[in-house]
Order: sequence, then C-alpha cells, then structure tokens
Amino acid sequence: MLGSGALEHYRTMNNLNPLTQTMTEELINPDIRLARTLPSNFYFDERLFESSRRLFNNWQYALHISEFKKENIVPLTHIEEITGEPLFIVKDNSSCLSNVCTHRGMRLVEKPCSKTTLQCPYHGRTFDISGQMKHMPEFEQAIGFPSEEDNLKQHPLHIWKGLYFTSLSHVEKLPWSLVESRLDFLEIESFVHDASRDRDHHIMANWMLYVDNYLEGFHIPFVHPELNQALDYSGYTTELFEGGVLQIGKAASGDVKFDFPKGHPDYGQDIAAYYLWMFPNMMFNFYPWGMSLNIVIPVSSTETRVIYRGYVRDEDLAKAGAGSILDTVEIQDQEIIESVQKSMKSQSYDRGRYSPTREQGVHHFHRMISKRLD
Repeated sequence: MLGSGALEHYRTMNNLNPLTQTMTEELINPDIRLARTLPSNFYFDERLFESSRRLFNNWQYALHISEFKKENIVPLTHIEEITGEPLFIVKDNSSCLSNVCTHRGMRLVEKPCSKTTLQCPYHGRTFDISGQMKHMPEFEQAIGFPSEEDNLKQHPLHIWKGLYFTSLSHVEKLPWSLVESRLDFLEIESFVHDASRDRDHHIMANWMLYVDNYLEGFHIPFVHPELNQALDYSGYTTELFEGGVLQIGKAASGDVKFDFPKGHPDYGQDIAAYYLWMFPNMMFNFYPWGMSLNIVIPVSSTETRVIYRGYVRDEDLAKAGAGSILDTVEIQDQEIIESVQKSMKSQSYDRGRYSPTREQGVHHFHRMISKRLD
C-alpha cells in the first residue's frame, strides 16, 4: 500500500475526504480490470518526486566487463548522479568501494585507471585496492588511529554474465533467476561496449512517465511506424515478475530474429527483441546484434536524463530489424512523453484506466511505486 506520508499528501492536494478513503486503502487496485492509474500529481509534485528518489538506492547497473578495457578501476559517475554517492569498482577483486577519502572527503578516482594503491591527492592518505587504509602522514600522535572507520566503505556487488550491479541499501534481491531461462543463452559477457552508440538525452518529463512509456507496446502502431514494420504487433507479449517486467517483441515475417538453441522456451518462434525493465530505472534491450541499455536518471519532478549505452555482439545484424532504428524510436518516445507531461496539470485529468491486454507492465510498475513510497 502507499505509505501514509505520500498518500496523505495526495489526499490533501486533491481535497479528498478521509472518511471516504481509509489510510489502508490501496491506491492501485491489484485487479487491472478495475484499477485506475497513478494520480497526475505524481508526475509533477515536488514532494512526491523527492519521496521517489530514495527508490534509486536499491540495485543500480554499474558497467559491463568490457568497459574495464585496460584499466582495473572505474568510477561510477552515473550512479553518483542518480544517488549522490561517489563509487568506483575494482575489477581485480570484484569490489565496489566508496570514492571518498575517509580523512577529509576528497575524491580519490576521477577517471578509469590501473593502480594497486590509491593515494588521496589532498593530504596523501593511501589505500590498497581492497579499501584498506595503509598510510597517513602526520598522524603518529593520533589516538585510536587507524580504525575500521578509516577504511573505504564497501558496497554490495553482483555480477551476472559480465554485467555489474551495486546498491546503497541492498534491500531487494536482483530478479535474474526469473529471466535466466530466456536470456541465459546470450553470451552477454562477450559483448563489447561500443562508445559510438552512447547517447545522453535530457527530457522535459518526469522519470516515471518515461518508465510508463517503456513498459507498454500499446503505443507502437501509433507512435513508431518504423518499429511497427519490424515487429509483429499481434505477437507482442508482456511477462511480469517481482522486481521487473519482460516484454517480448515478435519479428515481422522475414526480419532479423534470434537463433535459439533447442530447449529454449521460445525455440521455434521468431523473436526480434527482449525488453527487460528492472525496478526502478534500468532497461536492458536485447537484440540478435547485442544489447542496448537505458539508464533513467531523475533530475526534477519534470526533468529526466536518460543515458544510453550500446554493447555489440554482431555489428552486421545491427543494420536491420527492431534494433536498427533505436535513435528514431527514442526521439519519437521523447516527443510523446514531453507532450503528455505538459498536460498532466490539466484540471480535466487526474487518473486514467489500464488496458487489461496491453498495459500489464504499467499497472505492475504503478503497484510497485504505490507499495514503496511513504
């Protein structure tokens, strides 16, 4: 259920009578046939936006193994933008550490590098790459020094098929086991980061609106004419699981598709793409050519950054099919959600209804939001 703080704020803004809506009432009905969408002020109210920011302290995508290249230490600048926490990952010992010196808070790593020790450029405190403080000048007379507090804080790290994830809170488990049957055949660890595919988009819309749009293929025939030609819309399906949504795009006749091994759940079917969303802001798009990734970064109640990364398995396959028009699809999506964002403050609109056959992913996301905000 929605936490009492956010729910009470919503009631106050909308002049709802507490006698007709109890504090334990669920905002999003679990039955999609009856449910109404999130209220419109969730997409522009500053207090609700600030409440939503803590959702991002859970698991976040860090990097792909190919991004280490020749360096063994990589700072996670995008995670700092999302959570405010400076971090870096060490490949050699598979650890994620605080990127802040324990003496006076100076940044230790500014860019990818290869080192066996880290020295703070401010006052010379030195750490090994496991985070242990090894030396500090002019501290001989300090009592009770060093202690555990002088070591760099470690954060949880999970690695799956070459994809690295870390977390500030480690509240929930990553849901990979529920999608492995579909994705395990992909040799994701062999993909290579292609910097020419990197994009950085600034969108004038709430981050939840971007996720809403991603989680349904309902709009494809209306918004994406090129993608609609590459996909068989009638075969587009959505599967829900705790912590995420998997959308499966069926290839149009004769278009690029996966080559499945025998025993795969989709063996014999013409699948063009798997679109995997993991709560709250990670979007992994798997194509026969490789993987594209969208990382959603909340900026304000009406602004969002989306970082796009590309990881290639077969460059030739990227020239056709659903995975060949990603920039076109992205711009079309952005134009739509920016237009919707402008309308969210309309007095004529507050909440809509869900299509039971096409918007299961959006309903699932809204249920997750309503259970986690307080």
